[in-house]
Amino acid sequence: MAALNLNMLTENASRLGMRLQETLSEHTRDLAIARGSGSAYLDNPEEKVKNIARQLDSNSDREKLEAMKRLIALISRGRNVSEFFAQVVKNVASHNLEIRKLVYIYLLRYAEQEPDLALLSINTFQKDLSDPNPLIRAMALRVLSGIKVPMIGSIVVLAIKKCAADISPYVRKAAALAIPKIYHLDSSHQPELIKIICTLLKDQSPLSIGSVAVAFEAVCPTRLDLLHQHYRRLSRMLIDVDEWGQVDLINLLIRYARVMLPRPTPSEGAAGFEVDSDLRLLLTSAEPLFQSQNPAVVLAVARVFYYLGPPPELSKMVPPLLRLLYLSPEVERVVLTNLVLTSSVLSDVLAKSYAQFLVRADDPRQVKRDKVQLLRSVINAENYPSLLREFIAYADDADDELVAESIRAIGHIARILPESTQQCLTALMSFIQSKHDVIVTNAVLVLKSLVQIRMQQQENAIAIGGLPPQTFSPVDIISRLARRIDDIRHPKARACVVWLVGQYAPSSSPAENGSISRAPEGIAPWAPDVLRKTAKSFMQETSVVKLQVTTLAAKLLVLSPADQTIGLLARYVFSLARYDLDYDVRDRARMLHKLLAGVHAAGLQDGAEDDDDAEDLGGVVLRREQVRLVLFDGKASPAEDAPADEDDHGRFGSLAAVTGRWTGGDGYLPDWLEEGIEPALRDSDADVPQPPPAASQSSSSARAVGTSSRASPVVLTPTGAASPAGSFAQQQGTKAAYMDLDKFYEDAESEESDDSASQSEGSEEDEEEDGANGTPDGSGEEEAAAASTGGEDETGDSEDESDERGSENGLLQGTTR
Repeated sequence: MAALNLNMLTENASRLGMRLQETLSEHTRDLAIARGSGSAYLDNPEEKVKNIARQLDSNSDREKLEAMKRLIALISRGRNVSEFFAQVVKNVASHNLEIRKLVYIYLLRYAEQEPDLALLSINTFQKDLSDPNPLIRAMALRVLSGIKVPMIGSIVVLAIKKCAADISPYVRKAAALAIPKIYHLDSSHQPELIKIICTLLKDQSPLSIGSVAVAFEAVCPTRLDLLHQHYRRLSRMLIDVDEWGQVDLINLLIRYARVMLPRPTPSEGAAGFEVDSDLRLLLTSAEPLFQSQNPAVVLAVARVFYYLGPPPELSKMVPPLLRLLYLSPEVERVVLTNLVLTSSVLSDVLAKSYAQFLVRADDPRQVKRDKVQLLRSVINAENYPSLLREFIAYADDADDELVAESIRAIGHIARILPESTQQCLTALMSFIQSKHDVIVTNAVLVLKSLVQIRMQQQENAIAIGGLPPQTFSPVDIISRLARRIDDIRHPKARACVVWLVGQYAPSSSPAENGSISRAPEGIAPWAPDVLRKTAKSFMQETSVVKLQVTTLAAKLLVLSPADQTIGLLARYVFSLARYDLDYDVRDRARMLHKLLAGVHAAGLQDGAEDDDDAEDLGGVVLRREQVRLVLFDGKASPAEDAPADEDDHGRFGSLAAVTGRWTGGDGYLPDWLEEGIEPALRDSDADVPQPPPAASQSSSSARAVGTSSRASPVVLTPTGAASPAGSFAQQQGTKAAYMDLDKFYEDAESEESDDSASQSEGSEEDEEEDGANGTPDGSGEEEAAAASTGGEDETGDSEDESDERGSENGLLQGTTR
């Protein structure tokens, strides 16, 4: 018998060892596959690709899983593996969860190419919608909605409706994400989808509400009335939603607030703003999200404050946005673009952090441009010396666009800060001597605008009877530019110099720097020389320069019609311009020629001219003073930078801020309403105060006294003050609210004494009733007293007996010990 048992133990031990060895080898193989999955599946030779079909038809889950992983790896590399669609569809009902996940991914990729084979697996997907695993239910709905076959639209809508009522928030999230897919596939299901969205809006789970916002924006973006009763709950739930769901939900709530809520208005008699309570709820709920690690969430919250918040609270968005500048170059690019949009409103706040906007050598071109614009917008009397040095250094950069922006920024400093004019002019005049055309051109353009502004200021000061402080002489700048006309080769810069020479050629000083001037009387000495040089090179100039040279000849001829040299130069220029290839130049020359007919008709007539010109002189001929008024007066000063629009309709925080174009995904914000809608429409069941619980009726008088004291809450308020918000209204017939704690206790004692008196009266009435029912000589009372006495004696005897038994038990226990 013992030998038999020993044999059985040996056999069982050997079987157990073999099973452990098989299990260990299987796990070791799976572990090796898991370790090498990163590169092994991406390296697929043709032999392994040919074995995929055999592995998919195998009975081993391990081989099927390996084949599916290889297929997904091939898809990631861009290879078309739709030839295995039939074999993959067979495994859609596999019991292995990993295999089923990979099969769903494959079907999502190729279901549109093979709709007939994909329809064969719809029954399996419908069965999976009832699977106990919520992950399987969600993936089944995802694949079912990803099959872009219009004929199954009704089936998909029913599946979405079923999953929208699922107990798992993950499945409800998948249902919300499936709504836009079926809507884009067949928009005729919109009424049914809107009903499903209304159901999902009531969801209390923060996991799915972000996807509901996406579905709402895709299906019914204009039906903001559906959000009335959910607005406050969504605002409170905002902090618990997932990151990307917060972005979508915030954008939806911003649109709702702009359409349905009143705009913050300045309060009367105070420095603050009146903000609607529902709008304040959104601002308060969104403010903690400034600490989010997701840059998109921070930018969305900044969008809330920029478009919905009152002006005093706009400064809250600056520190979080500055924190994002150091995350990555891509995030820095987006944040800088949005900061440029806010620079006109937040210039004082951004000026404190101007050091974070300094240009680095490795910055991309667009980032450099945005930084220069930000630095230009934050210039003030305190930081302009540092920024001026920065702009002068940027002028030597290899990027021509950065050079142009920097030189224009120097001119902006000279325009807004008069005390910096001399430093800016010194820098600009040094740029004229540069060998780079870009620097010279932009410096000339900036100097032209500064000269115009200063000349206008001097004329205005003279008109009111005074003179502005002479920080620099505009005429001196023009003379230096005129002498360097040969070194300025850029067409636009040359045209600016010629225009300045002609516009400010009138001069009352015959000498310059103590030397005798050879120029005609009333003309600056450098003006005829510029006309001579440009007339000599007239045929080589561009059209822009030719137009200004023709105008310069007309202006100098009006100033000095008797000068023979100027007359000959003007005649030469007009003769060349009348037959120029550019029609604008020809029209300008003929117009000026007719305009000057009354000033110097003989000097402008050419011997070979047609006789038709002489006949045309019969019209209106202007005198010299009138022609001078036409040519010199009425020249507008350079326009200042156009201010940004007060409301850019949601450009901040959108893709349009980066691309410069509105796209379909951008949330275009409408204008504010004057007063908004009625706040009562946003009241929900959670916002309505619950009525006080009714006092329960008790048969016992003692319990009635206790319940009466707890029937309605007692409110203690100071004398003359209103009851707290949320307290119950005072009912008619009840006592007024107590004003003193001592008074409350006195009334409570009086109520107890009244209750005891009523109880004593009730007991006397009961005794009288008992006396009426009993014997008239009072034997009934004696018998009741005797009975009660006897009862007390019996209870006393029983207590004595129990005490004696307890003492005996104690003695016995002590003896035993």
